Amino acid sequence: MMFNPLRLTHCLRTALLTLAWVLLASCSDLRELANTQQKDTTQIHNYDHSLESTGALVSAFYGLDNALPFFASYFLCGEFGHRDGMPVVFSQELDLNTVEAGDFSVAFERGTTQVACVTPAPATDQGEFRTLLLVGDFGSMTSLPIDVSVTGNLISLDHRTNFKNTQVRVTPLEAGPSLVYAEIVDVEHFQLGRQSTMFPFGCGDGCPLGTKQVVRVVWSGGVTKPGGEEIDDLEREAYRVSLIDGSTVTPFAIGDLGDGDNNHELCLKSGIQAQRVEFPAGLLTDPREDLNPATAIVLQHPGVDIHESPIAPKLR
Repeated sequence: MMFNPLRLTHCLRTALLTLAWVLLASCSDLRELANTQQKDTTQIHNYDHSLESTGALVSAFYGLDNALPFFASYFLCGEFGHRDGMPVVFSQELDLNTVEAGDFSVAFERGTTQVACVTPAPATDQGEFRTLLLVGDFGSMTSLPIDVSVTGNLISLDHRTNFKNTQVRVTPLEAGPSLVYAEIVDVEHFQLGRQSTMFPFGCGDGCPLGTKQVVRVVWSGGVTKPGGEEIDDLEREAYRVSLIDGSTVTPFAIGDLGDGDNNHELCLKSGIQAQRVEFPAGLLTDPREDLNPATAIVLQHPGVDIHESPIAPKLR
């Protein structure tokens, strides 16, 4: 048999990744990031009786059919390795103490199925707790899920909203990822200069020093270049950010890379408030290698004025 250096490199990379996962698991209990509870145990009386019902389930993306990475799934969800994966995105961040697998139901043409495990990983950085990964058996190309419903008490991080009884249509397996949410990051959460870790669960890098405005964009699922590599200047220059003065700018850098999640931080040199983000078709793929369509999103704005506001860099 001929020696194949590329195959050897791939094997070494796989072995190192496996070792990394084992070491990470020994340093922290990864399963604290996952829940397999099949009943809704959230005690609603522990929260404000004036809970609103204005929250929304923004998207459900049928991303992987029997292809969830085994080590990621095993260390998080136990025996549910190599199942289906479906990221869901909410209009607000969630109180993870109220998140349980039994809070969700996935509907098909005939009947429903339960979610086996739910986890926020890999979207575990500050500001990212609006994305959850649902793990279970969600059908196939010939039996696609129709919608995802929240059937249990699922409370927002600010304890003002209960997402119970919300639902959303499922994006089909063969569809590519699209932008589903965007917001301006509050200055105190910039985390400029932060470095990413070697592990794909949270701790993506931050925007560089000199950033005046950070726009967080959320994709329906995890995105990379075709082939799985992290994005670079090609994708950075493809982002177009419209400002309230009518101008359009391109990010001078991208933050929140190196962690395998569905978030990008667009680092802007302008402090003029951003209002819309566009991205062209065919540059990014989901883990199934489905290319993204042309996509755009209007920003949600925090209750702060960021117009040309001075920035005090924070290093972590």
